[in-house]
Parts: sequence; structure tokens; C-alpha cells
Amino acid sequence: MTISPFDHPLLSGLVGDEEAARHFSVDADIDAMLAFESALAEAEAKCGVISGEAAAAIHKALAAFRPDTAKLKTGVTKDGVVAPELVRQIRAAVGTQYAEFVHFGATSQDVIDTSLVLRLRGAVDHIGLLLSENIVRLTGLEQEFEGKALMAVTRMQPAIPITAGDRLAAWRAPLERHQLRLAEMSGRLLVVQLGGAAGTLEKLGDKAPAVRAALAAKLGLGDAPQWHSQRDALAEFAGWLSLVTGSLGKVGQDVALMAQAGTEIKMSGGGGSSAMPHKQNPVKAEALVALARFNAVQLSGMHQALVHEQERSGAAWTLEWLILPQIVVATAGALRLAAELAGQIESLGR
Repeated sequence: MTISPFDHPLLSGLVGDEEAARHFSVDADIDAMLAFESALAEAEAKCGVISGEAAAAIHKALAAFRPDTAKLKTGVTKDGVVAPELVRQIRAAVGTQYAEFVHFGATSQDVIDTSLVLRLRGAVDHIGLLLSENIVRLTGLEQEFEGKALMAVTRMQPAIPITAGDRLAAWRAPLERHQLRLAEMSGRLLVVQLGGAAGTLEKLGDKAPAVRAALAAKLGLGDAPQWHSQRDALAEFAGWLSLVTGSLGKVGQDVALMAQAGTEIKMSGGGGSSAMPHKQNPVKAEALVALARFNAVQLSGMHQALVHEQERSGAAWTLEWLILPQIVVATAGALRLAAELAGQIESLGR
């Protein structure tokens, strides 16, 4: 047992995914927040909000800047968010002449949410590749075993004869639909956050839309109105992640049941037992079921985090931080396991 199995030195080998977890490291977060601050200064200079000299000074300072993470931790303890202390340190690095132009017109939520989106972009790319790999592997199994006989099982009882291709198609088809859903959803998810103190960008005046568009372009994100208290895109993404792991959990459950029967599937590389050396436990299949159930439970928390008070909620925002990274890593871990599991199937059907 551990606080988080996804970065545990032992359990992460089963349920985790190093590439997905990397996007939620402190270094990745800091890099993304600094990218936001640099791009914001450049966008504001481009739109005439601050001078080019100020933007150049901020960009130069940030290129060599690494924050004092011990002070950041103390700042989070006091302020509830990392941005106030981070901005203080950046301003000190920039110097008094241009310090007032650092983070100009933005608020803590802008830098933190945009950092999240920048990191989710990398995680989405990684998960998309893993999803494609699973579809390719299942398609290959269909081509290899499609004509072999299986007994359909309905309500846990033998039903009528089917083929291995029928069952494999039921595993593959939802994953292909998830691919389409991800492509359609990404435009709503991967957008910049810039709203200022209460979402109105009051300090930028009539130049606010141009600054936000320029910031989005510099970061490679979509442009969208501020969404400080509108968390539906993140909840939608969490729902998609749970759909993926649910579909993979169905694959895991089927494989475990077929392995129990012992005649319909032959696999390599099962897990061993400390007491019964003859056993080949369907470890990866079981983990897929567990991860599906884990994400289904966590999803309810992301729906709770939709409830923000007025223009910003500290409580709902913090709840997202506790939940969303684990759902993302659980999904990447499940996709990795599913691809490995498919590679271990040596025969399916009779």
C-alpha cells in the first residue's frame, strides 16, 4: 500500500507509465509556467501593452531562471497556489526596471491552468499513440485468429458458437471510437487560459482579445475565452479517459475469464505465485480491470470539481489537482498493459 501507486518505486511498474507521469513532475510544471510568462510578455509587447524592451528583459531573465523550489513550497503552504511566490522570484530575477511588467494583467489561475493544458497536450499525444498501438495489435490478432471457434457467453452462461474474430472486434471497435472522440474533443481541451483577476482582463482593455490570441499562438494552443470557473472540458477529458480504461477493463475481464476456462486462450508470460509454482496468473488482465474501476471512481470527483463558487473556487480547483493526474497516468498505464497483453496472446479459440 502507498499514497500513490503511479509513482511508487515498485507498484508503478505494474499500473504506472513513466512518460505520462513525466508531464506531472515539478520540473514539467515549472517549465510550462515559465513558458507562459515568457509568451505572455512577448504577446503583450506585440500588441503594444508593454514595451519591447520590457518583453526582451523578461525573456532573457527567464531563459536562465530556475526558481527556489523550497520557497515555492512555502509559498504554496501560505497562498494555496504556487504562482504568487513564483512571480515574486521572477520579478526579482528581471530587476526593478521591468519587474512590474512580469505577469502583467494575468492572475494565478491563468499561469497554473495554462501550464496544465500545455502538459496535458504532451500526455494526450502519448496516450493517442498508445491507443493507436492497441488498435493495431488487436487488428493483427483478428487477422490471425478470426476464423477460430469460440463459445459465446451471455450472462455468464454458454450461448451459441461465435468466432474469435467476433470477440476481438468487440474489443477493438470501442477503441476506434475513442480515437474519434479524442480528435473531436482536443479542440475544446487544449486552449489557453487568460482571464485576469476575475475573468475580464480589465488591465488589458480593448487589446485583451488580441493579447490572448497572440499568447495562444505563441504557446501552440487554441484561443478561447477565459474558463476560470468553467471546467467542463477537463471533466469531459476525464470522462473520455474513464471510457478508455473501461473498454480496456472489458478486455481484461474477458481474458481473465478465458484464462480461467483454460481451453480458449493460450498466453505467454503470466504472473507467478509464491506458493504455487505451476500457476500462470493473468496479472495484466486483472490490472486492466482494477484500473477501469479506479478511473470510474475518480471520475465522480472530477464531476464534483465542476462546482465552482462565482468566478473562482479554491476548493474545486484543488480537488482537480488531487484527481486528474492520477486518471491520466492510470489510462496511460492501462493502454501500456493492454498492448503488452495483446502481445502475449499466442492462440485464441479452437
